[in-house]
Amino acid sequence: MLAALLLSADAFPLGYACVEGMFTQQTAVVESQWKGKRVAFLGDSITDKRHVGTTKCYWEYLADMLGLQAFSYGINGNRMDGVLRQAQRLLEERGDSIDAIIVFAGTNDYNGGIPLGEWYTTSRCDAEVADRATESRLRRRPVMSEDTFRGRINRLMDFIKTNYPTKQVIMLTPLHRAYARFSDKNIQPDESFPNKLGLYIDDYVQAVKETANVWAVPVIDLNSISGLYPLNDSHVQYFHDGQTDRLHPNAEGHRRMALALMYQLMGYPASFE
Repeated sequence: MLAALLLSADAFPLGYACVEGMFTQQTAVVESQWKGKRVAFLGDSITDKRHVGTTKCYWEYLADMLGLQAFSYGINGNRMDGVLRQAQRLLEERGDSIDAIIVFAGTNDYNGGIPLGEWYTTSRCDAEVADRATESRLRRRPVMSEDTFRGRINRLMDFIKTNYPTKQVIMLTPLHRAYARFSDKNIQPDESFPNKLGLYIDDYVQAVKETANVWAVPVIDLNSISGLYPLNDSHVQYFHDGQTDRLHPNAEGHRRMALALMYQLMGYPASFE
């Protein structure tokens, strides 16, 4: 079915129109299950509608490409606990009048040295078994900690699953990251260095991937499928500034992210209603 959908879609999503004698690039909407769907995007600076390091964000490109309605709640500098507050604001402002939620965060947790933590804690309790008897067994429960990365994801997913049980929820892994200097007090080394806990960005990417099975949500590995690799000088063209900001993709980097995401999203339901 997906193959048939892709074959029926416009193979060249970018077209050109003549406006007052000038040719301008336009994006044709791909006919898919996402057309007209209301999608909330939660995350950090790369999702922030203030356009940090770019003139256009990936979710705006996705709106052009897939015809979806995008609502950005991303906030510059937010970590996974901040994304929970974004989800809470989403519920306050829009209730359940959305079709899907896409979460794109984790790079600031890495940079801030947030401990990874564990998904579960275990304790012994009675379990009901055959013939209504009970026996003592170890039981695991999600760790709901504000102080660890996995605990923060648990809190976020618990909130979303509780308040949006009929909606599509998708997680995105953090991008590769290279050197950024925003001021003398805010210098961030590239990902070849671990954070203050001795953890690499890979460890946080892996934790986001694990969310798929812990919370039954699709995870799109944007870290790999975007192809963005700012540690290589040839990829400076996709980032805000080769000397001071290889952390934030520029408009072309966001467009590349959106293209990669578009084909992934076409493989998932946009709604379960």
